[in-house]
Amino acid sequence: MNINKFKFIGKNVIETEIKSLKKLKKSIQSSFNKAVQEILNCKNGKVIISGVGKSGIIAKKIASTLSSVGTPAFYVDASSCSHGDLGQISSNDLLILISYSGETEELKNIIQFANRNKKIKLIGIVSKKNSLLYKNSDIKVLLPEVTEAGPGNIVPTSSTITQLALGDALAITTMRIKKFGNIEFKKFHPSGTLGSKLKTVGDLMLTGKKIPFIKENTRMREALKIITNKKLGVLIAINNKKKTSGIITDGQIRRALQKNKDFKDLLVKNVMTSKPITVEKDILAAKALEIMNTKKITSLCVRKSKKDTKTIGIIHIHNILEANVS
Repeated sequence: MNINKFKFIGKNVIETEIKSLKKLKKSIQSSFNKAVQEILNCKNGKVIISGVGKSGIIAKKIASTLSSVGTPAFYVDASSCSHGDLGQISSNDLLILISYSGETEELKNIIQFANRNKKIKLIGIVSKKNSLLYKNSDIKVLLPEVTEAGPGNIVPTSSTITQLALGDALAITTMRIKKFGNIEFKKFHPSGTLGSKLKTVGDLMLTGKKIPFIKENTRMREALKIITNKKLGVLIAINNKKKTSGIITDGQIRRALQKNKDFKDLLVKNVMTSKPITVEKDILAAKALEIMNTKKITSLCVRKSKKDTKTIGIIHIHNILEANVS
């Protein structure tokens, strides 16, 4: 067997699915707008999604994506709905059913239930225009009929890809209309790689007594003691109004020692760097790390906003790396 043929077959599968996605893009009509509007209007209930087989797996993924971007959504098993789980669906909910054929037997009871409860809006995502699901949906989202990637045009591949892409399009469109950003997204993803990427400077910075403040008129002999005790390799100089006036690092101290015999009698303001690089507490920690790497420094002063001149925290490169932010 020629193993090089494997790659050729794999590329053909992907090419077939790409063609299906292009057909999907061209097929998007006003029904998509209506579906998004119904999702946005579902404020007192939840979005209930169901499907059977591969469509059911796609339904689970779409429900998960919607939930993660600010729209409460749940997957219900179509078979279980015929045995009592229809009770999970209330009149305030929005129902989305996914089926390529639109004639899936297990969905019929859910369709009938929705039709009896006129307050429940039904969005049908389907590829067959004359199907039961299409005819009984309040909003009919018609997917293009596509060629499956496998032999015999029978294995759900291209059809499930189009279902998944449409679900992502609904979720992300809704997300953008709601202006659901990084801060909101982080609330639902506090752990894992995504959680680390979304940590802010405010999440990781040192505050209170851990901030190595020093008055700018302090003698360097005292500054040496403080920088040694704080173990951050940096001091933040403040003036009489407690506003940040500069920063002094252990590197600056070493260089000043070499140049000045009377080093210990110098004042902090004679050695410090004025206007230290400062970031706002709400920026991503990954951005702060990028600034440190670009400027070749290991610490940043933190303030509430760009208008503030007071330092409310300090973030060291070790704080970021220990949080697995990259």
